[in-house]
Amino acid sequence: MEINELNEKFAKAEATQVIEYFIKEYGRDAALSSSLGAEDQVLTDMILKTDKEANIFTLDTGRLHPETYDVMDATNLKYGVKLNVFFPEVVQVEELYQIQGVNGHFENIENRKRCCNIRKIEPLKRALKPLKVWITGLRASQSVTRTDTPIVEWDENFKVIKVNPLINWREEEVWNYIKANNVPYNKLHDQGYPSIGCAPCTRAIKDDEDVRAGRWWWENPEHKECGLHVK
Repeated sequence: MEINELNEKFAKAEATQVIEYFIKEYGRDAALSSSLGAEDQVLTDMILKTDKEANIFTLDTGRLHPETYDVMDATNLKYGVKLNVFFPEVVQVEELYQIQGVNGHFENIENRKRCCNIRKIEPLKRALKPLKVWITGLRASQSVTRTDTPIVEWDENFKVIKVNPLINWREEEVWNYIKANNVPYNKLHDQGYPSIGCAPCTRAIKDDEDVRAGRWWWENPEHKECGLHVK
């Protein structure tokens, strides 16, 4: 089925229907890439209720918050699984340190993108290489870079079908689902972190700030992607 046909098929579908279709159609050739944030925890719950053997992976950049490891552990325990974890290549991280030190990513956008590439993009490439479908927790209201994202799209960067089951969800719907289904979530969300990435590059936000304001807060909003979801 073509991408346009899939978007027509799922235009009014529930997120669970989208997940069921791709999990049953593609099996372990489809996978959720989880940041262990609220949206991805919702999808994890939906996916594992559809298929306990489903493919779910996360990227451990080596600079995550302790709370992120806590929710990873809680998720494994609740569902009786072990999320797949992809790490950056050791040699590349060592070379990065020699080039820009520990926190050189604050100095300029080129340094920050180099760090994201080594710690996130390269591991993601390895994770996606054998797959046909990449499931994400993107929501349109998260960022100005995501407002026109469809439910299903072709990702030219990684050569996979990209599926965004929650793209039209509101934040309220995410939290209602988490509470109703007792889904483990990152406790940093309770401390003003709506979007959580690496510890040095994430901060809490104020009530009047955009939900992505705490990610790479020293950069302009239109630059606030690490490369995972750039069109």
